[in-house]
Amino acid sequence: MRLIDENGQQLGIVSGYEAQQMADQKELDLVKISPTAVPPVCKIMDYGKYRFEAIKKEKEARKNQKTVEMKEMRLSMTIDDHDLEVKAKQVRKFLVGGNKVKVSIKLRGRQMTHSELGLDVMKQFFENLSDVGVMERKPTTEGRFIMMILAPAAAK
Repeated sequence: MRLIDENGQQLGIVSGYEAQQMADQKELDLVKISPTAVPPVCKIMDYGKYRFEAIKKEKEARKNQKTVEMKEMRLSMTIDDHDLEVKAKQVRKFLVGGNKVKVSIKLRGRQMTHSELGLDVMKQFFENLSDVGVMERKPTTEGRFIMMILAPAAAK
């Protein structure tokens, strides 16, 4: 097997027994880096320390990562202008915060036959938010619901 020491220097091709002896002398572990290579590549290292540092790097990367949440806002087909503005103000906070928003209208009873009025409400709602958000999914009717998804606008 091809052997690499703890400092990254190549020690050449040695037998598995010799490599294990060298690792034992230095009180370190013998780790197979590339077992499928011909000959296999092994490295002498402190495996516990290596795992600790790898986990530490992974936690650091996760800490710097921003998760995007999906918030939801429910509207009514008969919503008044002021109520629409109040809900748009709340959705604006979500979008500025970097979250996506699912906007939905539940159609009840006879409203199912006039779903185009719900689409008009959705379009009016989006016009209030067009400066901070983009329409990721256009308003579509799915069963009793009209839904659209808004995403934060790209920072300019």
